[in-house]
Formats: sequence, C-alpha cells, structure tokens
Amino acid sequence: MAEEWLIALGLVLILEGLIPTLAPKAWKKAVSEMVTRPDSQLRLIGLVLMLLGMGWVFLIR
Repeated sequence: MAEEWLIALGLVLILEGLIPTLAPKAWKKAVSEMVTRPDSQLRLIGLVLMLLGMGWVFLIR
C-alpha cells in the first residue's frame, strides 16, 4: 500500500514538472495571475480539482 502512494506521489511530481519544463513563460504568467486572485477563488479551484481527482481515482478503480 505504501508503495502505491509513493508511486502516485512520483507521478504527481512528474506532472507538476511538465508545464514549467515545456512552457516556462506560460507557467510564470499563470503563477503571477494566481497571486492576484482572491483566496476564495483559489480555494474553489483547488476544491474542484480535488473532486475531479477523486472522481478519476474512483472511476479507475
């Protein structure tokens, strides 16, 4: 079980590293735009992404 979590973490790190590697200017722009957004909007985006991820995991299983 721990091995699957470590693999999942590794995949997350790979996916998180793709955008700055392939499109660093777009990544910088997106990060700088996030700074200007209100916390409530960022929380909502985070919640939606978590729910999509959970749905994906349950769909795959």
